[in-house]
Amino acid sequence: MLNNAFSPEAIREAIDIFVTEFPLAIWETLYVTILATFFAIVLGLPLGVLLVVGEKDGVLPLPAWLMQALNVLINLLRSVPFLIMMILVFPLTRAIVGTVVGTVASIVPLVIAAFPFVARLVEGSLREIDPNIIEAAQSMGASPLQIVVKVMLPESVPSLISNAAIALTTILGYSAMSGVLGGGGLGKIAINYGYHRYKYLVMLLAVVLLVLMVQVFQTIGTKWSLRSDKRLRK
Repeated sequence: MLNNAFSPEAIREAIDIFVTEFPLAIWETLYVTILATFFAIVLGLPLGVLLVVGEKDGVLPLPAWLMQALNVLINLLRSVPFLIMMILVFPLTRAIVGTVVGTVASIVPLVIAAFPFVARLVEGSLREIDPNIIEAAQSMGASPLQIVVKVMLPESVPSLISNAAIALTTILGYSAMSGVLGGGGLGKIAINYGYHRYKYLVMLLAVVLLVLMVQVFQTIGTKWSLRSDKRLRK
């Protein structure tokens, strides 16, 4: 089969599929990735903040059992492979979307798989802050909410942006895997044509596009992070 992957007939078929199928697949991949990243940040950002401020020496200590439960839950969700996660959340996906197949349906497991990862990234970003800055804010009588909103988050913006780009590219990879179980986008193209129909050139084109998307997102995230870092400004 590989001997015929780059034959003139295979190239013509790949070009035809690229023209007719790839534009919609690219849009579906971008749509799912950006929307899933947004919801993952909405859930993961406050959870990551809570993991830092709620610890014993944090600005708003919470019960030890609650913090332990949150850490166990996050570690549990992060340890489940994405394809298995998609199957496990079928009932929830059906309850929210009405179906377990398709582009929109893949957003639910993507969010559930990604928000614990985002929470850990946020936790890591906040732990990089100089403790002296937080202590100074506390000494001036700032409330825990004020410390989070006006000190911790602004100080960690460059790291948060960089980690958001990492989360975005990770979710992009997850979205491609969702094609195995009926998700849309470039993953569906790669599976349906490249695997089931042995059109390896089509699969290669899908992979190349995914790699290019990752490079674009990561480059934008890195440049945005550097521009937002006030330590690098003259």
